Parts: sequence; C-alpha cells; structure tokens
Amino acid sequence: MSLTSTKTIFDREGFAVVPQFLTPIELSELTEELDRYIRDVVPRLSDAHAFYQDRVRPETLKQMQYMQVDPFFLDYTQHPKWKQLAETLVGESALCESPEWFNKPAGIEHPTPPHQDNYYFNLQPSNVVTIWLALDDVDDENGCLRYLPGSHQRGFRPHGRSKVLGFSQGITDFGPDDHAQEVKIHLQPGDAVAHHGMTIHRAEPNRSQSRNRRAFAMVFKGVSCRRDEAGFARYQESAKQQHEQMGLKT
Repeated sequence: MSLTSTKTIFDREGFAVVPQFLTPIELSELTEELDRYIRDVVPRLSDAHAFYQDRVRPETLKQMQYMQVDPFFLDYTQHPKWKQLAETLVGESALCESPEWFNKPAGIEHPTPPHQDNYYFNLQPSNVVTIWLALDDVDDENGCLRYLPGSHQRGFRPHGRSKVLGFSQGITDFGPDDHAQEVKIHLQPGDAVAHHGMTIHRAEPNRSQSRNRRAFAMVFKGVSCRRDEAGFARYQESAKQQHEQMGLKT
C-alpha cells in the first residue's frame, strides 16, 4: 500500500494498517534491542518506567515508557521509516519524544479501557499519531486493538478514572452501539497500525494460555501542536494518584 493510500484511509477512519512495516531484518534488530533493554536496563529503573502486573513475577511486565533514557531508543526516535510515515499522516514535520512497549501477558486479566490518546497528551491541534508495531501475532484471542472508525472527527468523549495500570483514564459512556461499530485489527510481527490521537480504541484481555501480545509504539506530534499545560497537569496528577494507590514508587 502506498503512503498516499494509507493517508487517505487514516484521514477517513482515524487509523490505517501498514502490512510488513518493518522488514524481517529491521524487526530482528529492534527485538534484540528490546530484549537487551528488558534484561539490562529495566532492573535499574523506577516503577514509573516499567509496569508489572505482579512486580515479583518478571514475566508479567506489561508496559515500558520513557525509553529514550537508553541511547539506542533515543536514536530510534529519528528512524527515517517511522518519521516518513508519521509526517505523511500528520501532514507536517513531526517529533517523537518517548518510545513505548506494551504487552498483554498470557492468562492475566488485563483489558485496555476505551480511550483517546490525546485525552492524555492534551495537544492542540490534535495533530498527533501513534504508530503501533506488532511484535507477536495479534488476534481476538490475545487482545487485538479495536478501533471506532471516524471517532477522531467527533471530539472528546467523557473520561473517568480507570483501575488499569498504564491507562489512568477511560471513556465512561462507551456502550453497545460503540461495541457494534468497532473494528478489530489482526496483525503479524512487523505489521503496524497507525492511529490518530483522537481515535477511540481499546483491547480485550489476553485470553490465550501461552501467547504474549507484545508491541512497540512511538507517538509523533506535529510541530504545530501546543500542549494545554493545565489539562496536562490534571492528567499527571490523576496518574500519580493512581500509581500511589497501587503502591508504585516513582
């Protein structure tokens, strides 16, 4: 699929799939660096950088953020393939501040609540895109992403505090009509899906018995974006309160 076609779909639906976004060699390099980071770097970081479903069980690692503390991942934010896709979709120069990694460990009740990323980011205009790269086969069983088409064009939905670590806010009025309209995204390793900062999305828990659902993501914001500092401060305080209630040390 050409970048022009991807842009057309993205503008209409609020998300677009890019099959085999990374080549096998590129994916292998990234996977090796992620394994190194988890093995050598994560044990030295604070709780705010790496979230576990159960801290005493390393296999339950579910999310990593602020990965730019590592030289490889700081450099990776400038990767030309990622930047070209991001800048095509937002229609201007764009920057990535913080790579992220997500997992849904097998057999753990860990849903992702319906939300809009820009409710967290507080950017105006909302000219921001998340590129989400599958590291495993992703399907219904292990918790694929589910998008609400066109929701990026309809403004913010009401959000409230969530009990899901890593997603402190979720949409409070997500109902049967939304479930009926959402689109499930199945991916293979190396495939990517890009979504607009206002697009509503969620994911079910991983109901498999042995398969992870790992992904690497980078958020790119257009250079025209400006942050609503008051709104962002409110979000950060909410996230901080959630972390404290869950016993995390930041």
